[in-house]
Amino acid sequence: MISPYRALFDRVLTKVDPEKAHHAGFAGIRAAGPALRGAARILPEPTAVRVMGLDFPGVLGLAAGFDKNAVGIDALGALGFGFVEVGTVTGEPQAGNPKPRLLRLPDDRAVVNRMGFNNDGAEVVAARLARRERLLRRRAGVAGGARSASSPFVGSPVLGVNIGKTKVVAEEDAVADYEKSTGLLAPYADYLVVNVSSPNTPGLRDLQAVEKLEPLLKAVRVRADQVTADRGTRIPLLVKIAPDLSDEDVLAVADLATALGLDGIIATNTTIARTGLRSSADAIERAGAGGLSGEPLRKRSLAVLRLLRSQVGPGTTLIGVGGIAGVEDAVERLAAGADLLQAYTAFIYEGPLWPRRINAAIAKEQRR
Repeated sequence: MISPYRALFDRVLTKVDPEKAHHAGFAGIRAAGPALRGAARILPEPTAVRVMGLDFPGVLGLAAGFDKNAVGIDALGALGFGFVEVGTVTGEPQAGNPKPRLLRLPDDRAVVNRMGFNNDGAEVVAARLARRERLLRRRAGVAGGARSASSPFVGSPVLGVNIGKTKVVAEEDAVADYEKSTGLLAPYADYLVVNVSSPNTPGLRDLQAVEKLEPLLKAVRVRADQVTADRGTRIPLLVKIAPDLSDEDVLAVADLATALGLDGIIATNTTIARTGLRSSADAIERAGAGGLSGEPLRKRSLAVLRLLRSQVGPGTTLIGVGGIAGVEDAVERLAAGADLLQAYTAFIYEGPLWPRRINAAIAKEQRR
């Protein structure tokens, strides 16, 4: 049975410019935030999980890219996401790539984006997160001071912050750029993600090579420890990788993560591949270059996840993302070794009731 939202999307929203639809829909979610939080109290709660020393209200979270500037974290959490990953945030503000830069392939339930890390920059986003934290502390009656090792705000999602390289920053200066973002943003994050896998920033994916990734991750780790020393425990640090890495390179990243004591790996970002699509050649050509997300990514993201788990063993957290559209996909990803899950494209196609429905269905399956 097709849901009312699905019918609306297929018949109406597919005719609206995707980026304009995103902004309008997100504005509606933010405006409805207080009502959503009230409704959340009477809806079934998903099963909480403890991962990386953090208490996640649900296993399914929202991937980076939807809330780039940290403007709707708690409204998104009220929709049923157990955690929200904001960003990607860069050291300096940037407008991103020319429009159009967000396109749909409805026949594949997929999205192509070449946004180019458009965001307000680390300083502005950090100030916004600081205001949010002060507000949540007042609501919760939590005194100021060091942030708890786990999210201290009951009813709020766990907050991940995803950081990337500023486009105009040369590769040799990338470490300093990531250090700047880390210093500003880590104090307000529950976990931190180094993004070296977007296909839309020239040269960024080159940083996935182990010889470049190792010094970057070490530098971010040191800076994160410096600015969160008062927590009494280390902020979890993860890296997000591309599905287009060869199996050999995936294993190399896994070995590096183990050697560095990295807390986790997010598998995977979007793909530049266009194989096996149902969409017409004309539709694919019109969509153009950029990262492809959604259903076509499912098999490769699942394969990368299995490969990672076989290499890192049980001690490293793995977050599965890419092509998760239903509870069957979610259960399959968890069985393959994921500790947590993220989604983005299915949220766009299935609507605002989808995250809570999926998280509840996952919890039901786990209880079985």
